[in-house]
Amino acid sequence: MKIRKISLNLILFILLCLPWISFSQIKLTYQVPPKEIIEIVDAEPTPNVNISPGNKYIAILERPNIPLIEDLARQELRLGGIRIDPKANGPSRFNYYTNIKIKNIEGGNEFQITKLPENSKITNFRWSPDGEKFCFTQTVDDGIELWMADMKKLQAVKLTEGILNNTLRGMPYIWLPDSKTILYKSVIESRGNPPEDTNVPTGPVIQENIKGKAALRTYQDLLKNPFDEALFTFYSSSQIMKLVLGEGSFNFSKPGIYIRITPSPDGKYILIQKLEIPFSYLVPYYRFPVSVEIWDMNGNKIHQLANIPLAEDIPKGFDAVRKGPRSFTWRSDSPAIIYWVEAMDEGDPKKMTETRDQVYYLMAPFLGKPVKSITTNLRFSGLTWGNKNMAIIREYWRKSRKTKISLFNPADPVNSRKVIFDYSSEDRYNNPGYFVLTHNDYGRYVLLTADKGKSLYLMGQGASPDGNRPFIDKYFLNTGKTNCLWRSEAPYYETPVEIIDEKKGIVLTRRQSKTNPPNYYLRNIKNQTISQITFFPHPYPQLKGIEKQIIKYEREDGVKLSFELYLPPGYNKEKDSPLPTMLWAYPREYKSVDAAGQISGSPYSFIRVSPSSALVLVTQGYALLNNTSFPIIGEGDQEPNNTFIEQLVANAEAAINKAVEMGVTDRDRVAVGGHSYGAFMAANLLAHSDLFAAGIARSGAYNRTLTPFGFQAEPRTYWEAPEIYYQMSPFMHADKVKDPILLIHGIADNNSGTFPIQSERFYSALKSHGATVRLILLPHESHSYRTRESLLHMHWEITQWLDKFVKHKK
Repeated sequence: MKIRKISLNLILFILLCLPWISFSQIKLTYQVPPKEIIEIVDAEPTPNVNISPGNKYIAILERPNIPLIEDLARQELRLGGIRIDPKANGPSRFNYYTNIKIKNIEGGNEFQITKLPENSKITNFRWSPDGEKFCFTQTVDDGIELWMADMKKLQAVKLTEGILNNTLRGMPYIWLPDSKTILYKSVIESRGNPPEDTNVPTGPVIQENIKGKAALRTYQDLLKNPFDEALFTFYSSSQIMKLVLGEGSFNFSKPGIYIRITPSPDGKYILIQKLEIPFSYLVPYYRFPVSVEIWDMNGNKIHQLANIPLAEDIPKGFDAVRKGPRSFTWRSDSPAIIYWVEAMDEGDPKKMTETRDQVYYLMAPFLGKPVKSITTNLRFSGLTWGNKNMAIIREYWRKSRKTKISLFNPADPVNSRKVIFDYSSEDRYNNPGYFVLTHNDYGRYVLLTADKGKSLYLMGQGASPDGNRPFIDKYFLNTGKTNCLWRSEAPYYETPVEIIDEKKGIVLTRRQSKTNPPNYYLRNIKNQTISQITFFPHPYPQLKGIEKQIIKYEREDGVKLSFELYLPPGYNKEKDSPLPTMLWAYPREYKSVDAAGQISGSPYSFIRVSPSSALVLVTQGYALLNNTSFPIIGEGDQEPNNTFIEQLVANAEAAINKAVEMGVTDRDRVAVGGHSYGAFMAANLLAHSDLFAAGIARSGAYNRTLTPFGFQAEPRTYWEAPEIYYQMSPFMHADKVKDPILLIHGIADNNSGTFPIQSERFYSALKSHGATVRLILLPHESHSYRTRESLLHMHWEITQWLDKFVKHKK
């Protein structure tokens, strides 16, 4: 009785004290930030455009405002590294269009596509090879429909009910070269009900490794047990249907887990890639075993190209690939020749060999042995076809950043090979750009030639010390020299999109300035005339007074740096006091000091503000140092991360010093922020410097031992460099964080390495040491935040935090 009496008295005491007890859990509904930020988040997005083969039409694809939280609250299955909407048989998270308009490029007339589906959620837009029709899919509550429209009637027509299966992403349908036949993946008609979990296990889940090594990234949403395997098989299985316009759909295949369906250029064969068992609990579905087959147009298998095994044991390193054949593709300038690549080093970059990859091919009717074509001494990264005498191969080595582009004759690849570009991928100033493509008679992309096949065209961003200046060059095959035909000029940032008429010199470009939003123009690069063909309005006129500058400066050790400076409308540093400032950045690794100092972006680009951008802070009286250079450099054999913390602090110090020297920043009122690796940066800067009044860290990873097989550009494992993992982990230095930090994370983050537990455990560590910290977990959100409620609440949290600890800092 005495014990019970004490217990009752204790409970009574606790109840009486409840109003004065401080709980760490805070119940709060979604909040909204100031009106200026709401208007930016709600701004109507600028449409996308899609050009037809033959360059006759532009499809203007209108986008909706950001989705609501209820759109992400639907049932979602997480299987094999993907997220599935089981009712729709497609991805649970996707971007879509709500309207389609067609503009005649040369005539300028614009037409509305009529009879579009109600409540349009349009995805997978694709023109027919002849450019006179297009298809798209419409996602409804219980399925995915296939629709079509042609350029004569300009009306949308539904081709199927909601039977398409797009759980494995990609295009769930494909046009054949005749522009009247379509193959699509359909839900299996007789598949029945999904498997049910009895919740009574039949045994343990077992994984085993008897021999061999496999260092795997921390993938998420993987299969976990036999029930997951059954669900994955149920929802990813489909059968291929053949649809002939005007005739209807016909069954083309048996059920299977089809991941890729690609017709040959002449339309006589189909390249089929489908998943096989065994599945894996360690890697996503795209590393599962794959059967690669060639079928005829009656749905009969005529050749087994490869049986690619499960890839759980890809060697360690960024230049590693799976063993065996990979990258199967049709040669786009020939009727039916299939090409693929095989690693000669067993996919292991540590093996020393002169030849890294061997390209093979096989011609219809696919009866003989594969024929060797060209080889690479770096890792193969792509082929571009021109004609029977000309093709281009690209190769790359991540560790050295080396890129090589070679020209060769497919009929004599060994003797004809000629390296035409050899440069570092980090060296933006010397990047030659990319070769311009056009559609051939098969409706496939091939190199656009000029001067009777003696020259090609190049387009590129044209990075320079003055910022990006996009260009069009002509490349002469005989001499290897280039001639600049056109380059973007101040005060505009103009990007070439497509060469509409090579002989007349007519190019479709996308032009913008600091104050004018991007719109599309027809530019004649021969007579320098230009005419506007789209008239998209300014999405946020309230920001017209914001000032943007690219500011250059140097780090203490002489490394050249830069940031984009944004100032509030009407701010005058000669009259007004220095501002509270946000430094927003994302660290990047470099092997060269020169490359690290190169300018990115353009001073003349339009000030575009995404719904999650830190730019909204300018409306609240803050200066913003955006896209701030944060190079982490390791030249020669040195890894950049060996001096990560030292370089991180030096970068921050240099940026703040420059902004203070300019008179726009109050040194005592500077915050640091970033997303993902930028959040990791922000947390480290608060732990290892006293430069900032507060920090914002969104969707970061703070304990690198939870990503023990490498992260970002770090090639070493935890066991190879434990001191680096320890030193770079803010979690290990939580006791040193003395300034307020706001942690934000999506509860459903599926990005490799940034599990929500990263923020949860970091919060606990900080709290245990008495830090000022707040953790916000956003329901249903993944690595990037999508919904209106989440984005508005995020901005409310950030502005509240910064106003309290930075703007009004005492």
